[in-house]
Amino acid sequence: MIEVRRSGERGHSKLSWLDSRFTFSFDQYYDPEHVQFRSLRVINEDIVAPGGGFPTHPHRDMEILTWILAGALEHRDTTGGSGVLRAGELQHMTAGRGVMHSEFNPSSKDPTHLLQIWILPERKGLDPSYEQLTFPDADLRGRFNLVAGPQAPVTIHQDANLLIARLDQGAQASHALGTGRHAWVQVARGEVRLNGTALKAGDGAAVSEEAEIRVEAAKSSEVLLFDLA
Repeated sequence: MIEVRRSGERGHSKLSWLDSRFTFSFDQYYDPEHVQFRSLRVINEDIVAPGGGFPTHPHRDMEILTWILAGALEHRDTTGGSGVLRAGELQHMTAGRGVMHSEFNPSSKDPTHLLQIWILPERKGLDPSYEQLTFPDADLRGRFNLVAGPQAPVTIHQDANLLIARLDQGAQASHALGTGRHAWVQVARGEVRLNGTALKAGDGAAVSEEAEIRVEAAKSSEVLLFDLA
């Protein structure tokens, strides 16, 4: 079973420095039909204007992932974590008992395009932590590559795995879903067919009761796949 969440159906917020699309309910946007999927709570597609950013603010009891699609993002937090993320880099922060952080576009001319992802943790009160890791294009090209999860290069505290694939036009990638597992597929760019269903950039799809996920690129594409309990 595949239920599609079209890009144009997402929530939208636009500020002078930030253009955001919300797959699930977030902040002042609330859609009772799209609050979360399994442990996946947030997928926000953000475009941050040059010099813009999120001033220091708190989070707690959430696993937060940031995937940079274009540009750069400068991070600082109260765990001592800091760094500049660029395209192809994944950031993870365990908010746990509580953390303060800021995120800014350090460029004076180029916007930053990113996906902000929140996953509910396996338990509350975890120790806050920060990490970031680069995934070379060759590691993601032509297949689904595991980037985050309990036993992944980027470790998150939940029975959830994030896989990313970059596919040239006509290329295919597949992923087997275990018994009782579910998936969310998010198209970051391009156009694909998911088990025969056409999806475009910004589209997402909830997948249940499918033994395998098969993605074929109608044009050059980048796809995120969340394998969830």
